[in-house]
Amino acid sequence: MGIPDFTFFATSAIVTTMALSSVTAMELNASDYGVHPGGKDCGAAVRLLINDARAKGASRINFAPGEYHFHRSSAQPMQMFISNHDQQAVHPVALPLVGLKDVQLCGNGAKFIFHGMMLPVVLMDSEDVTVNDISIDFAEPFSAEGRIIEMKDGHTTLQMSQASRYTVENGKFLLTNNGRKDNIHCILAFEQDGRMVPTGRSGDMAWYARAEKLTGNRVRFAEDAAAKGLSVGQTLVLRSYFRPHPGMLLYRAKDTTLNNVVFHDSQGMALIAQRSENITIRGGGCLRAAGRMHTTAADATHFSNCRGHISVQGATYEAMMDDAINVHATCLGITKVESPRTFIARYMHGQAYGFEVVTPGEKLGFIHGPTLEVDEKQIEVESVEIIDPRHVRVTLAEDLPADIGEGDAIENADWHPSVDFSHNLIRHNRARGALFTTPEQVRVIGNHFDHTHGSAILLAGDAQGWYESGACKDVLIKGNTFRHGLTALYQFTDALISICPEVRQPDKQKECYHTNVRITGNHFITHRVPLLSAISAEDVVFSDNKIERNNIYPAIHGGTPSLLKENCKNILFRE
Repeated sequence: MGIPDFTFFATSAIVTTMALSSVTAMELNASDYGVHPGGKDCGAAVRLLINDARAKGASRINFAPGEYHFHRSSAQPMQMFISNHDQQAVHPVALPLVGLKDVQLCGNGAKFIFHGMMLPVVLMDSEDVTVNDISIDFAEPFSAEGRIIEMKDGHTTLQMSQASRYTVENGKFLLTNNGRKDNIHCILAFEQDGRMVPTGRSGDMAWYARAEKLTGNRVRFAEDAAAKGLSVGQTLVLRSYFRPHPGMLLYRAKDTTLNNVVFHDSQGMALIAQRSENITIRGGGCLRAAGRMHTTAADATHFSNCRGHISVQGATYEAMMDDAINVHATCLGITKVESPRTFIARYMHGQAYGFEVVTPGEKLGFIHGPTLEVDEKQIEVESVEIIDPRHVRVTLAEDLPADIGEGDAIENADWHPSVDFSHNLIRHNRARGALFTTPEQVRVIGNHFDHTHGSAILLAGDAQGWYESGACKDVLIKGNTFRHGLTALYQFTDALISICPEVRQPDKQKECYHTNVRITGNHFITHRVPLLSAISAEDVVFSDNKIERNNIYPAIHGGTPSLLKENCKNILFRE
């Protein structure tokens, strides 16, 4: 039994699969479709352009430089499940780049401005598509910002930015951007020079105090910012934890290239790719818009259940609310074994379900839940039945391994990518710099990690939280500069480089989770924090690195050593 399509369209205007006519390569200009820079909503006209490009087999779509505006009212409704986001039924999509092949979209520096809650760009069921020289921003930023101008008598007054959208109702501060009213869940603080404030505690600080709206776009909170280590002149980003839409989605996309694509803001992650293969990113990244401290609401780039090769080079990622890059597979929990070959599997996290993890003909890997050990045997999938968005019935071509059952997990052994993350700048962001969970080759070379709030690099893996899997087998971290990371406390980030899979029963492990990690030829400029933390790791080398220590920031880990390790084998550490 085959697996049904996970994606449905609310209208019939878009066709996901279309045979391209064998016509002479051609270029299409947006101006010929009435798409011109300016304040006019050009969503409908751009979709006509895209449909024509697909039908005619155009090789190039050209935009003139300037600002182009897209409104939610003209967006294409698309129903789909997006990994690591809020799982709402319908996503309004401004640019549905669906079913394209051998096409370049050339922005020539065009600025795409989006109005309302929406997903700006979807690249889906495509092959060999290149996007060049565009930027993505929203008319109303997803978070609000305010500069501290007074701290007095246990109260804090903020001068709100002109771009911030908010209201104060019954003493409660509410974000009103993009037609919503959302509570703020926390704040992040930035220095005037753009650095995230080193808190010595969690980067997300609670901020639930009663608010009073004053004249001159000022708000006074019954909150003692000084008690949180904050000071006058710093800027607070008031944010929610919602992730309704990413800035760009790659879905079942093959051989995609993004050249100088810039994200200034997003309502979730900037870029997420799922069930896609061979992705190249050159330049661009997440950059602050003028007069704004924050960029994306979550990760800058996120790759879920991809394969082939991921290359990210020469990009800048700054002021994100989460990681610069996260590469992982999604594993499903086994909830019921119905026969030796058939079982029910569940998508375990509330923000990660409904998308394809496995299809017939692909091979499954098996993960022991308590120990996180990966079984040596891989078995081909015979059929997949969708029970509901969070449950599937899987039938194998062979019996389950004898020691795999309820409480364990499955992952797709055929969908893990290799990664080249090189010569990028990552700075002033919440959480980690880079996160990798894949058994294929990982190369992290020549990057500059500057004031990442948590660990600069994390090798993760779990079958109990996010269910993000893919034990690392070949990681090289070489020639990077690490400048003052780990200035706040986040889970799984005990050192500048953290190898930290979530193992529930480490005493029962027979094999380590991550293996063959080499950290060499790097430059660490740091206050007194651990350099390397390793859990369930084997054959790890830390050597020939340059270490410069100072006392610019307090040592939030006290007198801990440079190396922290637990349940490891063969660790070579030379400071």
